[in-house]
Amino acid sequence: MKNLNIRFGIVAVIILAAIIYVLPTFKPTLWPYKKINLGLDLQGGMHLALEVDTDKAVENTVGRIVDELITTLKKENIRYLIVEQNKGNIIAAKIAGKEEIDKFKKYMDKEYRELRLVSESNENDILTIKFDLPEREIENIKKMAVEQALETIRNRIDQFGVSEPDIRIQGEKRILVQLPGIKDPARAKQLIGKTALLEFKLVVNSNVGDDPKNIPAGCELIYEIKKDRNTNRETKIPYIVEKRARLTGTHLTDARVQLDASQKDEPYVGIKFDKKGAKLFAQITEENVKKQLAIVLDNKIYSAPVIQEKIPGGEARITGSFSAEEAHDLTIVLRAGALPAPVHFIEERTVGPSLGRDSINKGLMSMALGGCIVIIFMAVFYQLSGLLADLVLTINILLIAAGLAMFQATLTLPGIAGIILTIGMAVDANVLVYERIKEELGLGKTPRAAVNAGFDRATLTILDANVTTLIAALVLFQFGTGPVKGFAVTLSLGVIASMFTALVLARLIFDYILEKKQIKNLSI
Repeated sequence: MKNLNIRFGIVAVIILAAIIYVLPTFKPTLWPYKKINLGLDLQGGMHLALEVDTDKAVENTVGRIVDELITTLKKENIRYLIVEQNKGNIIAAKIAGKEEIDKFKKYMDKEYRELRLVSESNENDILTIKFDLPEREIENIKKMAVEQALETIRNRIDQFGVSEPDIRIQGEKRILVQLPGIKDPARAKQLIGKTALLEFKLVVNSNVGDDPKNIPAGCELIYEIKKDRNTNRETKIPYIVEKRARLTGTHLTDARVQLDASQKDEPYVGIKFDKKGAKLFAQITEENVKKQLAIVLDNKIYSAPVIQEKIPGGEARITGSFSAEEAHDLTIVLRAGALPAPVHFIEERTVGPSLGRDSINKGLMSMALGGCIVIIFMAVFYQLSGLLADLVLTINILLIAAGLAMFQATLTLPGIAGIILTIGMAVDANVLVYERIKEELGLGKTPRAAVNAGFDRATLTILDANVTTLIAALVLFQFGTGPVKGFAVTLSLGVIASMFTALVLARLIFDYILEKKQIKNLSI
């Protein structure tokens, strides 16, 4: 009897814990504040497949190496004729004079040993040399670009306020993004796809047309686009700016929306640099007073103010006739950091909330209908023992729901199918036990002996069937994606709950009835 009470206590604690975990789904203010999350197909939302332009990431890396090489060669007083990035991500250099050639080679051997020598020729004391990146380094850059893009997109979505997003890498360079419950898909898409490369470049000439012949070497033509909110018309203002950025967003530590009182509280984005960025910004502004400094974001000039004096403190502002929403989104992408390479949208699907609600209703309807048929069948066929199986079945569904809430799993439409499947499996386990008990009763055994023999003989069969299903569900969870994974989660929880209710809970109730009631005939 003592053993029976202990078992009752353990089962009661498990059921009570399940109830506690399920309640917040209906009333979110209740502890432990964990509720069942609905997937994209049940509450509506957005599915995006993005491809990271990894070739561009390699090109950007080579470009940074060239910029760094030019800077360091100047510091080392090594004179060169040309250092540039050629097609195919080749770093080409021309050095004149034996002394400078020796200094250049010695420096490259010391500081750039990771670069692979492609070709080298020397004519009339002019060295023409080309380098590139080894294949292994290129593969590493591509892999890092995809991983960094994933983290950047995750940070942006987190700050955007989407709950339970599903973001993961698929294949070598694709990223899948699922945003359940998103209300403004266009805004979310713009937020995710923005590269957000912030650069500060000196303006060489602002009184130019868009004729490429006017662009001197080492410069480029970029436009400032102003939009009239009343007429919705855009005005493009061309600027010739230095190709080399004097300062980039890598030194950014904060970005916030602020209001300009002098411009009728027009919103602008205030940015703050780290210590190194602040020092660079102060140096740039000190050396270029009365010149224009263009603030360039994703190759588009937002503003190009004239530097009036040195600006210490490492703070600046980005103006551009923003709406409050645009300014807020810009602060999100700046705080989350720039994407290492552009991303392209290759698939986009939007599921409306009404379709999701319809899916929930139909899923619940099929679950309720199937459950009712099973309950009636068990009650009719197995009498009072059938009603006991119905009670166990109800607790089985309660445990699955509690498991979904406890592990913060996402319930999808295939997940509902998984629950319905496990209802059938739970009934099957009870049928196996009951048929064994009926066989034992038919042999003339007492109810106690028949129940013991029935459970003992059916246990191994039930375990075999459920464990093999559980293994299959775990494999689906490990290698499946999206809806398949949702199905695997509910199937796994259902199998575990089914084994518990069929072998532990049902056995406990039978033992209690036989111990307390001392019955001579089983209603089965």
